[in-house]
Amino acid sequence: MIVYDTARKLALEIRQSEEYENYKMAKQALNLNNELKEKIKAFEILRYETQLEKIKTGKDDGEKMKQMQEEYAKLIEDEEAKKYFDAETKFNIIIADVNKIIGDEIKDVM
Repeated sequence: MIVYDTARKLALEIRQSEEYENYKMAKQALNLNNELKEKIKAFEILRYETQLEKIKTGKDDGEKMKQMQEEYAKLIEDEEAKKYFDAETKFNIIIADVNKIIGDEIKDVM
């Protein structure tokens, strides 16, 4: 089916993008720094819990938001962590944009 071929081609183009390559390299660099990797992992758990709480309650938990912002501010003082988060953000924007484009094109049946 041509849709699957197109999806594979899109996936290949994403893998060849600068954003994908930068994110992949940032993740590889992070894997070499166990201490920073653990700090980022703890931050990502906090971020997930904060987002989940907002979904469940419909509002932000001010204390968790503050804690998350403080942890993020500490993390990005490290240049490697900053590069990782920047690369992650740029890559996630591409994925979100692609999903939006697809969603917009098929919204009449959604």
